[in-house]
Amino acid sequence: MSSRRLSAQELLGGFIVLLGLLLLLDTTGVYDTTQLLQFVPSLFVIAGLYALVSSRLRNVTGPLVVIVVAGGWQLATLGVVEWSDFEALWPLLIVLLGLSVILGQYRARAYEVSDAFVTAVGLFGGADRRVTTDGFVGGELTAVFGGVDLDLRDATVSDRPARVNATAVFGGVDVRVPTDWNVQVDVLPIFGGAEDERPRRAEEHDSVDLVVTGFAAFGGITVVD
Repeated sequence: MSSRRLSAQELLGGFIVLLGLLLLLDTTGVYDTTQLLQFVPSLFVIAGLYALVSSRLRNVTGPLVVIVVAGGWQLATLGVVEWSDFEALWPLLIVLLGLSVILGQYRARAYEVSDAFVTAVGLFGGADRRVTTDGFVGGELTAVFGGVDLDLRDATVSDRPARVNATAVFGGVDVRVPTDWNVQVDVLPIFGGAEDERPRRAEEHDSVDLVVTGFAAFGGITVVD
């Protein structure tokens, strides 16, 4: 039996649920979770590593910043190093930011994929996917302090509707579709936004080609052409 890979959205949701449960146990006096909460920075390290792997090392700088900062935070929290030891190293973050800008000039604007199901993660960085398959069925897009751009203008849907689930937390997700596609947006926005920004056109048909679902918190999910 084949195993299903844990999605970025499930990983993010699991982290949030775990942190919430630990805080609830502590605030209600059921259990002292102070020792466990010391390892919260490790969750961010894991998230950074996941972003590196899922992007196939195309999005490096953002996740690397998260790993370095969270790793230092974890070491300081455990008392391995002192907070003062990091005071002289903060300009390194500026160096990494500059490298991110430089590397962004040389990498391709969009990573072309022919998969029927697409997964993209933008964590403190960007992830661009251009789908060229004739049988697109859907995808999972996650943007956390970053951005994801999914271009479906060269894709076709054989079994309507295709479904894309998107999560934007302090980030943005753009889904680009052909001009004649009928798209249904069913996203829960909390201090965020979700909309189909395309002007209405007479050539759009009644059947739904794509359904966009998900969650946007302090971010946005947008359908454009």
